Amino acid sequence: MNAYCMPGGKIMVYSGLVEKLQLNDAEIATVLGHEMSHALREHTRERVSKAYEEQVALVGLAVLTGADSGTMELANQVASVTFELPHDRQQEAEADVMGLELMARAGYDPHEAISLWKKMMAAEKSEPPQFLSTHPASANRIADLERHMPQVLPLYLAAAPNGNTSL
Repeated sequence: MNAYCMPGGKIMVYSGLVEKLQLNDAEIATVLGHEMSHALREHTRERVSKAYEEQVALVGLAVLTGADSGTMELANQVASVTFELPHDRQQEAEADVMGLELMARAGYDPHEAISLWKKMMAAEKSEPPQFLSTHPASANRIADLERHMPQVLPLYLAAAPNGNTSL
């Protein structure tokens, strides 16, 4: 169960995500809006650039200090948890909110984004602690989406054809 945005903006959605969670159109719009947001914000390019900068800094540190490979591996892991993972979570949270707006503007009920994440939570059973993950915890994602609901509901109501909404 996965979806992702590749460099250049190509989006992949695994059929298992749609089939296993029995997603409706609005939940699929949630996934696509999220991935489109990654493409629009060029998150993949940003991640590659950031990783390159990080590696240059670590190599420079190794040269200056004469650190051995074990020390450098530890430094790499510390840098990942301290800098890379929080940055990735920030991009994911940004894509969630931007995707919520995109789906609402396209006439899909933004409440279905919360439905999607509840289904994901139920299917995953357990997830790693947020500080060790590239993604926000599902409960935090739901809370963030709920917090942004007042901003996107008017967009949905304006986009819904003939005022036909499920509200």
